[in-house]
Amino acid sequence: MTSFRARERRMMGEIDDLAAAKLPLEQFFRQLLTVLGPTLGSEAGCLHGADPVTGFLTSTVADGLQPTAFEHAIWLEMWSDDTTRFADIRAAGRVVETVHRATGGRPERSVRYRELLAENGLGDELRMNFDVGGGRWGAAALMREAGSAPFGASEQRLAERAARAVAATLRDYALPTAGTPDGQDVRADPLDGPYWLGVAVIGPTGQLASADSGARQLFEELAESQYRPAGVPTALVYLAERARTHATSANAGAHAWTRLRRPNGQWLTVRASLLDQCPRGSVALVAQPASPVDVIPLSLLAHRFSPREQEVVLQAVRGLSTRDIAHRLFLSPATVQDHLKSAFTKTGVRSRRELVALLAAPYTAGLGRPPA
Repeated sequence: MTSFRARERRMMGEIDDLAAAKLPLEQFFRQLLTVLGPTLGSEAGCLHGADPVTGFLTSTVADGLQPTAFEHAIWLEMWSDDTTRFADIRAAGRVVETVHRATGGRPERSVRYRELLAENGLGDELRMNFDVGGGRWGAAALMREAGSAPFGASEQRLAERAARAVAATLRDYALPTAGTPDGQDVRADPLDGPYWLGVAVIGPTGQLASADSGARQLFEELAESQYRPAGVPTALVYLAERARTHATSANAGAHAWTRLRRPNGQWLTVRASLLDQCPRGSVALVAQPASPVDVIPLSLLAHRFSPREQEVVLQAVRGLSTRDIAHRLFLSPATVQDHLKSAFTKTGVRSRRELVALLAAPYTAGLGRPPA
């Protein structure tokens, strides 16, 4: 039997190789499933990308799962009180959780198990967040067939190691790159422009009810190889459900929103608002190019700045002088300069102007001057 250390070395080596290959995100996830499944002993699973600041799931790659269960899985993630929800795992300070461990060996206590896993012939589930540097860059759920032994302590330790390595790789995906995955220049995109909008309405059961041409093209770009009965991509189903939860909480009337990256590398913001304030009603979605205000928090995480460096850099981006930053953050001017020098070193720039351009401009190629 292969030792724990040998399994760990092989798994980490394979993850490192995938990271070095710089594959498109969906392909990276598909290859990652072929690594995690055999190593952790799962028969089915799904991997998600996420907006690292809000934690919203923005993409899904699945294997061995029933596509008809997808919308219900999102509903459980948003509405249930199950302690294995990704947000609850993170709030508990854990990286990995299993249904078996969370329920003390009584999985029937879990609504996810009763309504999702057992209904689809699955047993124990191992869930992990891809957290690093203060951001949640993605998440994963791996399942075993009904009747199989639950995930053990060794598999959970392996999953924790894998989660941290995958999180670091996903963080690098958020950095701007020259050109786009398919070699096109983002500026040549016909939808790329400061005033482009995509508007859609998602119906009560998660189906697309109406959309303009911009939204339809966006849906095509975000289409996932996993079949979706309702035809709506992960990010937009998840966001619509979040808008519905707002209607029954202290956030009633507030818009749900997330950042979303198009395949060409351009970042968008998508906002969702419940129509008629009916919890199971339709939801309006509006997508548009992200502004620097939207993407700089993400960029600060992606460039691996420490929490204090993030605070200093953010004030510098706002145009404050060293003296003003020191006063606002209760630091000495020399300490502010030290943090800025560290930020320059990490990003390879030599001035504040270059730093601001690096943090904002590559993400917002769609922004420009108003028409004359």
